[in-house]
Amino acid sequence: MLITNEFEVAAPIEKVWQFFDDIPHVAACLPGTELTDDLGDDHYKGLVGIRMGPVRLKFAGTADIVERDEQGRKIVVNAAGADERGRGQAAMGVTATLSRARAGTKVGVAMDLQISGAAAQYGRGMISDVTAVLMREFAANLQDGMARLDRGESLDGVQPARASGLAIGVQAALMALRRVYARFFLPYQSPSAG
Repeated sequence: MLITNEFEVAAPIEKVWQFFDDIPHVAACLPGTELTDDLGDDHYKGLVGIRMGPVRLKFAGTADIVERDEQGRKIVVNAAGADERGRGQAAMGVTATLSRARAGTKVGVAMDLQISGAAAQYGRGMISDVTAVLMREFAANLQDGMARLDRGESLDGVQPARASGLAIGVQAALMALRRVYARFFLPYQSPSAG
């Protein structure tokens, strides 16, 4: 399943690219993600926790940076893991591309996600909605991390703000309701009398 998202960061592209070069700091900005071991040569071990409706999954696995394009400002990461309770597996290829924007830098993210087990029971819409909520949090945490560095603060030990699983679920459900409303009710509204 291919999921795309984009957001803007109010900082110059060179500064955002420099931040993206520090993988532990970038991972710390993504809600539910924790790097547990730097294996060297752009290989990492980590954990990713996610709540999908009533199901909470915690994947343990690895992430490898397979491409870093300085000129194109693109980074590609392949990650794979299994739920710690054996309820599923996930593999994901993530491509993040930076480009200049009016307010600073546009970050485009494309995720090719394959899941099996408990998480696979949820449809593409729910997974896309949860991903959109997580990307909004990631963007806010990234902006905050860069601001901290600008003030000369260290990011070591800083835990970024993270929404609870319930808050993520509620936001994703509201997105789904808006989609249903737009699909079924908006086409049937009569035009205004003019």
